[in-house]
Amino acid sequence: MKFGVVVFPGSNCDHDCHYVLNDVMKVKTDYIWHKRGEIKDYDCIVLPGGVSYGDSLRTGAIARFSPVMRALIEYAGRGGLLMGICNGFQILLEAGLLPGAMLRNTSLSFVCRDVWLRVENTKGPFTSSCKKGEILKIPVAHGEGNYYADEKTIKALEDNGRVVFRYCDELGMPSKLANPNGSVNDIAGICNGKGNVMGMMPHPERCSEKVLGSVDGKKLFESAINFLAG
Repeated sequence: MKFGVVVFPGSNCDHDCHYVLNDVMKVKTDYIWHKRGEIKDYDCIVLPGGVSYGDSLRTGAIARFSPVMRALIEYAGRGGLLMGICNGFQILLEAGLLPGAMLRNTSLSFVCRDVWLRVENTKGPFTSSCKKGEILKIPVAHGEGNYYADEKTIKALEDNGRVVFRYCDELGMPSKLANPNGSVNDIAGICNGKGNVMGMMPHPERCSEKVLGSVDGKKLFESAINFLAG
């Protein structure tokens, strides 16, 4: 089993993701440079958070044209597991691997704090070790995490169980105070129709060890590993 972490100019959570996968989860993990034009022999790939290409134009807009993205689109089409975290989620949206777009937070301010997430879908590879309705404590750190899509797209996501995480309070109830960015329907993470591509704004790699105050993020990586192990 082998994982990969993509590195763009401006990625700043690539080492965090690599550390959690390689040293905490004990899974062989490689860095994948953004200029790489072919992807083979990986079971799961992570697009980490950061400010790829300095967020020029808009978040993920330039990273979407990196050579590695053409390879990743083919990889995902073959059923490969692909997870986008924060800026990685934004890149997946720009690349058309997931529907919708990211707007500025409604506060127009950068938000960096712990949030609560309710697990809405446990059928996918990244939440298979979670319970439906389980509440996870995971931090966010973004200025453009306000997920938006038109009504038809949102209805399709909701009706087909493609909303993976939803912002909520500690008791699992959605509220304006619990939503850090104003995203429609309190959406914090979604997946594609096959479930092998998932994007989320919160950072599970930042809460995968007890010393960090929470190990809830570790469950997502455990889920992918257990799914691949069969």
